[in-house]
Amino acid sequence: MRYIKGRRKPLRVCSIVLLTLFWCYPISASAAPRSLDNVLARTVAVEVKEQKLAVIIDDLGNGMKGTEEIMMMPVKLTVAVMPFLPTTEADARRAHEQGHDVILHLPMEPKQGNPKWLGPGAILSNMTDQDVRQRVEAAIDNVPFAVGINNHMGSKITGDERVMSIILDVCRERGLFFIDSRTNYRSVVSKLSGLKGMPEVHNHIFLDDVHTERHISGQLLKVQEQLMQEGRCVTIGHVGVHGLKTASVLKQSIPAFQKQGVTFVGVSDLVAEKESPGLSPGPGVILP
Repeated sequence: MRYIKGRRKPLRVCSIVLLTLFWCYPISASAAPRSLDNVLARTVAVEVKEQKLAVIIDDLGNGMKGTEEIMMMPVKLTVAVMPFLPTTEADARRAHEQGHDVILHLPMEPKQGNPKWLGPGAILSNMTDQDVRQRVEAAIDNVPFAVGINNHMGSKITGDERVMSIILDVCRERGLFFIDSRTNYRSVVSKLSGLKGMPEVHNHIFLDDVHTERHISGQLLKVQEQLMQEGRCVTIGHVGVHGLKTASVLKQSIPAFQKQGVTFVGVSDLVAEKESPGLSPGPGVILP
C-alpha cells in the first residue's frame, strides 16, 4: 500500500474522499465543469513531480459527430483513425496539422459483438500469418502520420498470441508502438511487448462507455484519481452518435485539470518514457 508523502493516512483514503465528494455533489449537464473543479479542489493530491494525461479519441475516419470539436480541442490529444473509410486520410492529416498525435485504430475481431461494427480491413483470428501481416501493413499505409496503433474492438485478437505477435512484429518493423485499449482483461499484449522489448502502455479508463454527460464527468474524476496515484493516465473516448457529449464534457474539464497541474500529452510522450534502449524501430509511416 502506498502512502501520501508526509502523511500517515494511506492513499486509499484519497480515493474514498474523492468518490464521496462526487456522489454528494451530483453533476448535471449544465454544472459539469464547475462541479469537477470544486471536487478536484477538495482533494489532496499525492506529491508527484508531474502529472501527464493522454486522451485518446477513437473512431475517426467516417465523418462522425464530435470530429470537428475534437480537432479543435485546445490541448494535445491522440486521434485514433480507422482505415479505409471516407475521411480516413483527411482526418489523419488534419489532426497532425492541429498538433495531435495520430494513431491507427485497427479493427480486430472481438469475442462478441456485431461484425458490422468492425469496418473494412479487420484482423480475424482465422487468417493466415501472411494475411494478418498484409492487412496490418495495408492499414498502416492508409493512415497518414500514424505513430502507433490501438485496437478497435479486438477482445478476441488481443488474447491470441499468434496473431498479436505478428501485429507487434509489424509495429516494430515500421517504427510504431501498440496501445492496448484493454477490451480484454486477459490480453497478451503486455506479455508479448515485454518479450519483444517494446514499450507497454495501455488504456486505464474508458470515458464514455455509458453515453451520458454525468457518467463521462464521473469517469474524469477516476482519471484524476489515477493521476494522483501514478502521475500518468491514458483514457479513451469516442466520436460517433454521442461524440458531441464526450467532446463537450472533455473541453469543459480542461481548466480544472490544468489548475491541478496536469499536462495534456500525446500518447507517444508516455511511450517515449518506456522505450527500450535495445529497440531499433523502422522508418515509421510519416507521409508528406
